[in-house]
Amino acid sequence: MVMEKTRKILTLLLIMVLTLVFSACVGGANAQQPPFQIGIIQLVEHPALDAAREGFMAALSNEGIAAEYDYQNAQGDIPTLSTIAQRFVNNTVDLVLAIATPSVQAISAETDVIPIVGTAITSYVRAGVVHSNEAPGFNVTGASDMNPIEAQIKMIFEFVPDMQTLGMTYSSNEANSVYQVEIARGIAESLGLTVVEGSVTTVGDVQQNMLSIAARADAIWLPSDNTHATAMPIVAQVSIDTGTPVFPAEENMVMGGGVATLSVNYFELGYQSGQMAAQILRGEGEPATMPIQFAQRYNYVVNGFMADELKLTVPERHRDSIRHP
Repeated sequence: MVMEKTRKILTLLLIMVLTLVFSACVGGANAQQPPFQIGIIQLVEHPALDAAREGFMAALSNEGIAAEYDYQNAQGDIPTLSTIAQRFVNNTVDLVLAIATPSVQAISAETDVIPIVGTAITSYVRAGVVHSNEAPGFNVTGASDMNPIEAQIKMIFEFVPDMQTLGMTYSSNEANSVYQVEIARGIAESLGLTVVEGSVTTVGDVQQNMLSIAARADAIWLPSDNTHATAMPIVAQVSIDTGTPVFPAEENMVMGGGVATLSVNYFELGYQSGQMAAQILRGEGEPATMPIQFAQRYNYVVNGFMADELKLTVPERHRDSIRHP
């Protein structure tokens, strides 16, 4: 009798152990993926870059990717970007979102292992972080904010029909800005325009440089330049004081004190980058073989306040694009 009871107890214990082991196995198989750790390195805070970041996060959420973000902003200080990049490498994050050209250069200099997805970057090739747009070759890919520069310059004629001299000013330490101005210079000259240029290295240089260019130009075109984007209140005041209209390449810069543009939508651009990141995190792609993507559409935007201040007639076809800051 005792032997039989002992066998029953042992049998029950065995069943319980097997049940627990099976449950553990099933639970392990169905356990929820822990959130991915994503570092966000951003050069400076301004509406375009902020919109790109928000678009990226919205895309990952809509793609069902659980993520925890370590958002770090260098506030325009280049050395701080390296410190942020080292932080992400030390923390072994799963992926880094790099917003703006100096950001992607900083993080790519610190790691060739962690996947990097960029956004609001004009030329990844010019930045030296990929082999080519078609086959990046390294741990970097992303979406480019290359502007429709020829269309932008031709649009300026609609507001300033008698334009003969076009001014351009840019940050000389931003590879994206230098690249855009090289393209814009060739286009402007092919259209018969005389080009006058100036460059800055800090926000503190912007006012004097703008005054110099405005004195010699009928209108000024600005690339999507982070230094000038931060200094748009200064740009706007010089424009009003001199009567020289400014046509930035990016819509938030327009609303900060420019007249008009045909611009990338930065939320949508960030969203594209987020979709690319989702593929990488799911193991469906690798940065080295994911081609650089470009904006899928552009938006006209007109700053009604600046057009009125400068007494410019808004062309009929652009009147639906008027906004007031």
